[in-house]
Amino acid sequence: MSLIEKVREAMSGDDRVDAERLVLRLEALSRFLRLVDPYLPDSDLVAAHTLVERAGNRLSLSRDHTVVALAGSTGSGKSSLFNALARLKLSPVGVRRPTTGVAHACVWGPLEPANRLLDWVGVLPRHRFMRESALDGDDEASLRGLVLLDLPDFDSVERGHRLEVDRLLGLVDLIVWVVDPQKYGDRILHQAYLSQFRSHAAVTIVVLNQADRLSTQDTELVLEDLKRLLTEDGLGEAPVLATSAKQPGMLNDLRASLETTVAERQAALRRVAGDLDAIGEPLTTMIGPPAAEDEVDRATVRQLTDALAASAGVSAVADATAGAYRHRAAAATGWPLTRGLRRLRPDPLRRLHLDNNPAETDGVSQEIVPRTSLPEADAAQKSAVGLAVRAVSSRAAAPLPEAWKPALANAARSRTADLPDALDRAVGTTDLGVGKAPLWWRAVGALHWLFLAAAVFGLGWLIAGYGVRLLGLPELDYPEVGVVPLPTVLLLGGLLLGIVLWLITRPLVEWGARRTRRRAEQRLRASVTEVGREYVVAPVREVLNAYAQAREALTTVRS
Repeated sequence: MSLIEKVREAMSGDDRVDAERLVLRLEALSRFLRLVDPYLPDSDLVAAHTLVERAGNRLSLSRDHTVVALAGSTGSGKSSLFNALARLKLSPVGVRRPTTGVAHACVWGPLEPANRLLDWVGVLPRHRFMRESALDGDDEASLRGLVLLDLPDFDSVERGHRLEVDRLLGLVDLIVWVVDPQKYGDRILHQAYLSQFRSHAAVTIVVLNQADRLSTQDTELVLEDLKRLLTEDGLGEAPVLATSAKQPGMLNDLRASLETTVAERQAALRRVAGDLDAIGEPLTTMIGPPAAEDEVDRATVRQLTDALAASAGVSAVADATAGAYRHRAAAATGWPLTRGLRRLRPDPLRRLHLDNNPAETDGVSQEIVPRTSLPEADAAQKSAVGLAVRAVSSRAAAPLPEAWKPALANAARSRTADLPDALDRAVGTTDLGVGKAPLWWRAVGALHWLFLAAAVFGLGWLIAGYGVRLLGLPELDYPEVGVVPLPTVLLLGGLLLGIVLWLITRPLVEWGARRTRRRAEQRLRASVTEVGREYVVAPVREVLNAYAQAREALTTVRS
């Protein structure tokens, strides 16, 4: 079961308004990553993958607890504020605090139900404290479910401490930024942290701690200036409160805000929603306008087909098809006495191993179709194919963001190594239209035999007459056609009609050869086009389809 499925199961029956929509957005982000992972650089997707895993883990854990972090710089009084809210001295304060890089946790309510959540957050068991006890009565009941963390200082000289702060800030549900009157405008605080959480105003509280050191008027001035800075950071909607760990009355607003947050049980959802808003902005740079409707236009496909046809020798095969038509027509319709000599000449198609009869190749696996004898493409033809392949990817990538162009180029080239064999198979299995002799060839051939038989019969009759005269026998009485003896008419008529029939059929054969060439070239180009679509265009369209689906998924993420 995936993380998202676990979240959906864990949140089933949740009556909170945005729970279902939040799961849909997480599912959309997960779907977006599955679609773009094969095509976009991993470094651009690390944050999104981290968010899916982190949000899935958080939402599948305890929803009855709200994890709140106190974050601030050295000397801001975080630990004092932590102890004051807990009303116990749980976190060390003073000079020791900057030297520790671990978080302390105080749990309002039983500790056991929150342990899995704290394990995931990474708070060590010895730094976990349970606040509520029988001695409190109902004093702390309003905060039951609060998990309050005291983080290390984000400006600590120890790099490990800063890394720990950054890690924890990515896991908690709500962040309380603790600033003091002296360093509330610190550049590191605003540039490195607050401005990076501009999408998380709903789960951000900023408190001006140690406000007891200021007069009421000065406090108002500092708060106004702090609000101005937060507006510049994009956190203008985040509440700003004045607090003091030494004056319990100055914690009432912060405590009330925490009580409201704990009671709503919405902070975890709002944090994930804010994370989705934040991650959606950089992801939009990877997704632009819709891909072109025709994806790869006809002119580009035609250019690819022309290059592949030249590489596959389509023109030479078409010429050979026309030659084969003439050769076979002459063998079928020529003078019978010379047909044997015609058969001694090589058939142009058989010479190229292209005597393919569709009836014989039906059901035959392409892998066992014998190779043709066509010459290998030369350097110029290979270069033309490379240019045409690049044109396909460039045309498809034109409306897309720059990040997708390498993926489209790689997709277009992904199967080019297989193109020569695929083209050879395509040419070798294409029906060239010369497998079956036309009926009129047989009719002409029969007439030639008839005319030849008449000529032979007339010649034989004349020879018989000469033989009778040589033997001194009574001369044969030849029937006459007009004044010409019938045997002579048969001999000369058969020969003359044979010549006339040959003269009549010659232009017909030439016309048929040209027609067969055009038809063969069309069929070959159709086969070559299919190869181009399968080996070049189809991988590009697969990327474009992933882009379109990713664009739709990102729209849901940002909704």
